[in-house]
Amino acid sequence: MRIAFLASTAPVAQTARAALIGRYGNLRPEEADVVVALGGDGFMLQTLRATEELDRPVYGMNRGTIGFLMNSYQEGDLLERLSAAEEEVIHPLAMRAKDRAGGIHEARAINEVSLLRAGPQAAKLKISVDGRMRMAELVCDGALVATPAGSTAYNYSAHGPILPIGTDVLALTAIAAFRPRRWRGALLPKSATVRIDVLDAAKRPVMAEADSVAFRNIDWVEVQSDPSVSHRILFDPGHGLEERLISEQFT
Repeated sequence: MRIAFLASTAPVAQTARAALIGRYGNLRPEEADVVVALGGDGFMLQTLRATEELDRPVYGMNRGTIGFLMNSYQEGDLLERLSAAEEEVIHPLAMRAKDRAGGIHEARAINEVSLLRAGPQAAKLKISVDGRMRMAELVCDGALVATPAGSTAYNYSAHGPILPIGTDVLALTAIAAFRPRRWRGALLPKSATVRIDVLDAAKRPVMAEADSVAFRNIDWVEVQSDPSVSHRILFDPGHGLEERLISEQFT
């Protein structure tokens, strides 16, 4: 099996990469059968984005902090683990945003697209789904749209629902909603296009983030699932995303 080893800049990840290359060799991602990513979830997302044009499965081993998308780190039995690994296929979100200067920004997000207040005052947002206004004014610290794979990340911390992998659903979740005070969000069809307009953007500035890619002074954002892009992630048997999503709800 031909393997490409990629690692974050963390010393522990770089040390692991050197040890694994010494055992198994190393190829460029475009020459390999599988990419092994060494780091945490942030580096895994970076690797998935960097290799999305290659149609190569990515197997992560945790040499970072959280590792929800990663397998445990071991050196000696990697070939056996790769052969037995189970594949999950996930699709990212496509974000299109306009800033107050008229610039258009596009990005993809594997976990979530979020809008966050960027000043001392709460944001005021208008929410539309498939061209129909659903909420005229949401006063909040922000709002996000999350995929099932990303539903245990920022979405869960904001009290959004955990979505089973494979469901054709997106989570729209409020972040610290002030008015309507008890509104926590909505579940939307995966095919939905969500538009969020920033009200009074000059007085209440808002930034948009697609995973970790940020844009400031946003006027509006449109978000929808992008089925044209497929990310292939490998997990050890019994430790895939579906099991992790279920287990997360009982911890």
